[in-house]
Amino acid sequence: MSSRIGWGIALCLALAVPAGAEVPEVDAQTVVDQAQIRDLITRYYYDLGHADAESFGRFYTEDAEFVIGPVHYKGLDGIAGAYRNVGDDNPARKAWSFNVLLSNPLIVVQGDTATARLIYTEVVIDTEGAAPRILSQGREYDRFVKRDGHWRIQRRELTPPNAVPEGWAG
Repeated sequence: MSSRIGWGIALCLALAVPAGAEVPEVDAQTVVDQAQIRDLITRYYYDLGHADAESFGRFYTEDAEFVIGPVHYKGLDGIAGAYRNVGDDNPARKAWSFNVLLSNPLIVVQGDTATARLIYTEVVIDTEGAAPRILSQGREYDRFVKRDGHWRIQRRELTPPNAVPEGWAG
């Protein structure tokens, strides 16, 4: 890898940290870990609407927690239950096409733990040929752990666009 690319990656990562936050050291392993976490998040969202509820367990730790507003799902069975009911809370998610767009991911790795913040946008197409429309948008705050060489979600919290989870630091 050329030094220009390495410096470019380091600069981009440094600029992604919010003002006043301590900038963690970035090395080759950090870049690999961030790429693995980004891939995990992307595959997770790709499976929404394409996989059965039980398959989401492969993304989480056994003791994971998934929080959507006031509702908390704990453990793999609880999280699978959340996905069995997708669409019950909002029938528009059962439209002809349902996709989630992800943007502005900020992934901070510290050894075998990491945090991620990103913006999600739910987009639906009601019928074939119809124009897409935004169903909802918000923020996601995640905590990850690396176990047996694989990153897994330990806590995932979805919030309205301007909210920050209580106690969030990362």
